[in-house]
Amino acid sequence: MTDRTDHPQPLSADEILDVVDEQDHVVGRAPRAEIYARRLLHRCTFIQVRDAEGRLFVHRRTARKLVFPSHYDLFVGGVVGTGETYDEAALREAEEELGVTGLPAPTPLFRFLYRSEQYGGWWSAVYEVRCDLPVRPQAEEVAWHGFLPDDEVARRLPEWQWVPDGLEAWRRLREWRTG
Repeated sequence: MTDRTDHPQPLSADEILDVVDEQDHVVGRAPRAEIYARRLLHRCTFIQVRDAEGRLFVHRRTARKLVFPSHYDLFVGGVVGTGETYDEAALREAEEELGVTGLPAPTPLFRFLYRSEQYGGWWSAVYEVRCDLPVRPQAEEVAWHGFLPDDEVARRLPEWQWVPDGLEAWRRLREWRTG
């Protein structure tokens, strides 16, 4: 497990993203900061990463993150870039956040519309991937990381401050697997 010092400046506020409607159709483009300020819908990926032993990749976001800084997350992922597909974004985000190349394409599982009082909402595509490569997470994105067994994740859920969208994706993934 690795811990990093956080930096105060937020990341990615000027990044241009597609704005989507309730049916996930692109209806425009805007900078990320404007999307959050105006609470516009956009697209995001959530990739559950497990290692060869079945342990789950868990990390704490840096304080520089624009949304949910310094929160823990059960997924890697992020916003879908302008003109990018969910599948392209899932692989890009997973490799970037894990600090690897040559990761297999993440397997798409399902999508859902996440709503946030503070930031609006985003269409969320949930994926899974196995990573047998040594990870070197992006210092700008990840302050701490570790591959944790499921029983430890279960113990940490009530203890740590988690990103709310990741918790919702986690809940829906558990329902999807058992349903």
